[in-house]
Amino acid sequence: MTLGRRWARFNKTVGNRVAGPLFGRMPGFGLVLHRGRKSGREYRTPVKVFRHQGTYVITLPYGSRTDWVRNVRAAGGCDLLVRRRRLHMTDPVVVADDGSVRIRRSLRLALSVLRVSEFLTLVPAADPVTHPTTDARQTSQAKGN
Repeated sequence: MTLGRRWARFNKTVGNRVAGPLFGRMPGFGLVLHRGRKSGREYRTPVKVFRHQGTYVITLPYGSRTDWVRNVRAAGGCDLLVRRRRLHMTDPVVVADDGSVRIRRSLRLALSVLRVSEFLTLVPAADPVTHPTTDARQTSQAKGN
């Protein structure tokens, strides 16, 4: 683990609730939508995400043993909310940073200071991209609201 467990618990209980709603809209960030392996509950985890050679790459500041990463890997994928677009993702793979992932120099420097050395890669599924705000409006209109 690169960042301490106390910091992870704080973010899980406080930080994610505050930042989470914004992360699905901000460039360079997103929300991973996944289900718990044991509880079956739906979760939303704010992440730093970028594209690299047709895949989406998520930084793992707490390492690959976090619950959300284990949930995504066990399920074989997740949904990713990026810039208000919901994408279905598959083929989750944890990769070590060997310098081949192309990211901005400033981000690589920040990650190295935090000793972040793992990423989660995801591939967009063949499903069409959905837009939650559009879907909600269409559902509302169909019901006559």
